[in-house]
Amino acid sequence: MLKKTSHFLREANFIGGSWVEADSGAAIEVTNPATRQTIGTVPKCGRAETRRAIEAAQEAFQSWKKTSANDRAKLLRKLHDAIMDNQDALAELLVMEQGKPLFEAKGEVGMSAAYILWFAEEGRRVYGDVVPSPWADRRILVTKEPVGVIGAITPWNFPSSMLARKLGPALAAGCTAVAKPASQTPYSGLAWGVLAEEVGFPKGVINIVTGSASEIGDELTENPLVRKITFTGSTEIGKLLMQKAAGTVKKVSMELGGNAPFLVFDDADLDRAVEGAIIAKYRNSGQTCVCTNRFFVQDGIYDRFVEKLVEATKKLKVGSGLEDGVQQGPLIDDGAVEKVEELLADATEKGGKIATGGKRHDLGGTFFEPTVLTEASPRMRLMEEEIFGPVAPVFRFKEEAEGVAMANDTSFGLACYFYTSDLGRAFRVMEGLRYGLVGVNEGLITTVEAPFGGFKESGLGKEGGHQGIEDYLDTKYVCIGGLGL
Repeated sequence: MLKKTSHFLREANFIGGSWVEADSGAAIEVTNPATRQTIGTVPKCGRAETRRAIEAAQEAFQSWKKTSANDRAKLLRKLHDAIMDNQDALAELLVMEQGKPLFEAKGEVGMSAAYILWFAEEGRRVYGDVVPSPWADRRILVTKEPVGVIGAITPWNFPSSMLARKLGPALAAGCTAVAKPASQTPYSGLAWGVLAEEVGFPKGVINIVTGSASEIGDELTENPLVRKITFTGSTEIGKLLMQKAAGTVKKVSMELGGNAPFLVFDDADLDRAVEGAIIAKYRNSGQTCVCTNRFFVQDGIYDRFVEKLVEATKKLKVGSGLEDGVQQGPLIDDGAVEKVEELLADATEKGGKIATGGKRHDLGGTFFEPTVLTEASPRMRLMEEEIFGPVAPVFRFKEEAEGVAMANDTSFGLACYFYTSDLGRAFRVMEGLRYGLVGVNEGLITTVEAPFGGFKESGLGKEGGHQGIEDYLDTKYVCIGGLGL
């Protein structure tokens, strides 16, 4: 482990500017999914510690909200620089606890810094309005104010950038934060406490709490001092958090499950489509909410696409994320592998054919072979259930309308991708797909400059783009009368 990486591996929580243990002394063990070795422990905190973090954030909010947008931007730019100065160390830490290849981890840390820099500037562009008044002696103003303390709950698959997408706009808007990183990957979250301390954020502006998801989640959703919940994770948990947040009518933004379709039409550039398919399917071993879950390929090119996809899939190098040239690491835990095996068993029982892969990798542990499944059908569980693993099921369709209908046949609506060389078809399909993110002839489309968020049961609100700061602001109408005009 790099000396700099050890500096960021904190086995304590960051509350009110101090590094603290759990009240009970209880701890959660964190393991490296590639080696199964214990990395260390983090505090197993609950309601009491979370309440103190919320109170620290509320106290800090009283002064933080009064700082100028320019001063907040200066601090955020310093935070961006600190992230980039430590990119290698933070990426190594991320690989150790999450498993993804080092080049992907470096990209994620870079994206984290980019979100911070983007919102440093967006915070300076929170404009209000002067509305033409219907009364001669009154003036109407519309202003934007920070909502207050926010609770941020983030997942294990992107433990750095998911936090950046929440902390960036929150801090830029003038909010303070209590963040709960996933228990599988807490160190990348706690590293934000180290960075905040070194950069000079006031005590209590950023608080990081690890421990019981239910206890911490309950306190964040039920405590009236928290005015917004932002969550990235499963639709099931998102619905539960929304229900609990309703008790105090908090703002919520939810980035939930996905079931991304990837359509390949018979006029597509097949080589480009396969290149995009590899990125859209196997990035982070298929463990992303925007990963392709279902490939829909038009009849006329089905066999050629499958042949090329299998050939490219077989070339993927599997191994520990810290090894040179590795393109796919392990799955996060045994439960993830078992879910993939269940879905594959269901698919093969219903007529699916394994073209390559299909089983645990010879490396053992939670490594799984990159897999292509042909002759997929809507009867299979993976038509609706998120795979979250390196399995590419390929469905057939005949006509354009049929392909779009199959792609839309899900309760989710986060990301989708399609490949065509026909301009008219590009517009028809883009407008016909009910998804928040659409990639046309591209398999990797996320960027800080654009809004990220889904339709239907994939969530509420947007992260990134100029839209990303809106969920952290309240709009206030002010009518000024008695002007004697």
